Amino acid sequence: MAAEVPDHSHRGMVAAPAKRKSKRFAFACAMLASMTSILLGYDIGVMSGAAIFIKDDLKISDTQVEILLGILNLYSLVGSYAAGFTSDWIGRRYTIVFAAGIFFVGALLMGFAVNYAFLMFGRFVAGIGVGYALMIAPVYTAEVAPASSRGFLTSFPEVFINSGILLGYVSNYGFARLRESLGWRLMLGVGAIPSVFLALGVLAMPESPRWLVMQGRLGDARRVLDMTSDTPEEAQLRLDDIKAAAGIPEGCNDDVVPAPKKNQGGRVWRELLLRPTPAVRRVLLTAVGIHFFQQASGIDSVVLYSPRVFQKAGIHDKNKLLGTTVAVGVTKTLFILVATFLLDRIGRRPLLLSSTGGMILSLAGLGLGLTLIDHHPDGQLRWAVGLCIASILGYVAFFSIGLGPITWVYSSEILPLRLRAQGASIAVAVNRVTSGVITMTFISLYKAITIGGSFFLYGGIAALAWVFFFACLPETRGRTLEDMEDLFGTRNDTKETTNGVEMANASQGNEKI
Repeated sequence: MAAEVPDHSHRGMVAAPAKRKSKRFAFACAMLASMTSILLGYDIGVMSGAAIFIKDDLKISDTQVEILLGILNLYSLVGSYAAGFTSDWIGRRYTIVFAAGIFFVGALLMGFAVNYAFLMFGRFVAGIGVGYALMIAPVYTAEVAPASSRGFLTSFPEVFINSGILLGYVSNYGFARLRESLGWRLMLGVGAIPSVFLALGVLAMPESPRWLVMQGRLGDARRVLDMTSDTPEEAQLRLDDIKAAAGIPEGCNDDVVPAPKKNQGGRVWRELLLRPTPAVRRVLLTAVGIHFFQQASGIDSVVLYSPRVFQKAGIHDKNKLLGTTVAVGVTKTLFILVATFLLDRIGRRPLLLSSTGGMILSLAGLGLGLTLIDHHPDGQLRWAVGLCIASILGYVAFFSIGLGPITWVYSSEILPLRLRAQGASIAVAVNRVTSGVITMTFISLYKAITIGGSFFLYGGIAALAWVFFFACLPETRGRTLEDMEDLFGTRNDTKETTNGVEMANASQGNEKI
């Protein structure tokens, strides 16, 4: 027994460097996967400014501008729906490459558009790529990340959405001085460049260990988990949990084992939508609810229409308008970076509630400032303009420190493995539909109830969101993905599925004998 003590001590000494190495590798994987989100962010940011020049160059109406800006969210439904099947079929990694390729084609089509119809077709293609990217990035990152840093790593997609928005704003500002017909085409066309580097970089990533287990490739999954877990013991524990969730018997430890039955597609949709258990219904409503409220509280109206909002606030020079939107992008990006370091230290729930509370106050301030400017005889109230600018910056700051990143972190980690791909597709679909409705109706809405009234309405929705989060969302910080099944009560559902798979396997074994 004495001989075992040095060995134990030796393992203890090497654990710290191994932990640091595994975290660096998981960090690199999460960063590469999350870069897909920069595609959506760039499109949101660049279209906010490009729309000003497109409207003048193509002579389109406000209604056509609304449709142009918001329709990508509805187009992305095609991608998010297909991504669930694609990621289960070819794997998470190649799905990311596929998403980058689709967006590359869409960005080029938009850049070479000669009329409104051509531009809308480019939006359709790019929208499919965005839908793929939005669904797959948080799923892959959650499946690779260890529990100790999953909140930090799974918030990366939102970091890159904000980075993309900032790049889009900077692109607007940089190309605004070119000839009108050339400037907006370059703004949209250069969006193809990031997708090339993304597709090449993703090929260096490993596949998701959970997808590998679903294919029966336990040896490959074990190697990925060894590289991304804090300790070898955690890697083995994660593998055991994934095997149990996938319906693979605990005694199967070969590098390659028979893959779990693949007839889950129809069964999963039935379990999610037609005959959900109370636990599955709770998980799905939680994931869908947080995605709905993220968009229904008006973030895309603020980001996409920020030049128009600042114009209503009294800023009319185009260069000043685009310069002010850059300030919005910088604020959004800085605060999302702060959020990534707080998610695993403070927890999801405190950040979410404080973030939503700050958004409510900011929207109230913005609505008040715009209403006062609207009712002032000459529309010039310096302090009200200052209140509007401060409220917008405060709103995007509060959104970015909580509701923005936590939506993707929370929804990707609470769904059980057998339902994760399709469940994430549903949540992303709700996110995109809500965003599409908000952005495609904003101009019509503020013409109907005034622009100040629009933001008061968004503030009321944010208040409902706060109540929903307080009542329905438990804390998930530090829990493994498989622990979520105990937290939400889906563990029993998994056991029933596992028992069914084991009985089927035993039956097949008896037939072979």
